[in-house]
Amino acid sequence: MNATNATSYLEPTQEAGRQFMQRNFAGPVVMLNLLRLRVVADYSSYPELAPVMPISGAQAYERYIEHTLPFLRASGGEILFLGEAGHFLIGPADERWDLAMLVRQASAGAFVSFASDTGYLAGLGHRSAAVEDSRLLPLSELPFSAIADPAGL
Repeated sequence: MNATNATSYLEPTQEAGRQFMQRNFAGPVVMLNLLRLRVVADYSSYPELAPVMPISGAQAYERYIEHTLPFLRASGGEILFLGEAGHFLIGPADERWDLAMLVRQASAGAFVSFASDTGYLAGLGHRSAAVEDSRLLPLSELPFSAIADPAGL
């Protein structure tokens, strides 16, 4: 845990889900994931998924990705980027993230369908075992003209 945030964020709240749906995304949604992994994965809430021997949070997250990819692809989604993170160049000096990931979905509806798929949910325990803290920021693409002419926003 870091000094700037004593609370872990692992699941969306009902209010956050409501706000996500009210944004009325037009077109694709890209999810920015920041992940801090556990040193040792905690499968205590998911004993049915637990490996015989303890594994790292990174290894558990790899299992989560392997399980998730077929469901993500079937829903029209894809991982655009997965990379090693670290400390911010601009941001809290004592905050660090192990992984950063960008996941693209065709629409907010496709994301909700993916996230509620029972097959996908069956392996979600790997993520829970792996992740100590996370952030998930839904992004919608702006046309370049909006960036080039901020007054046009």
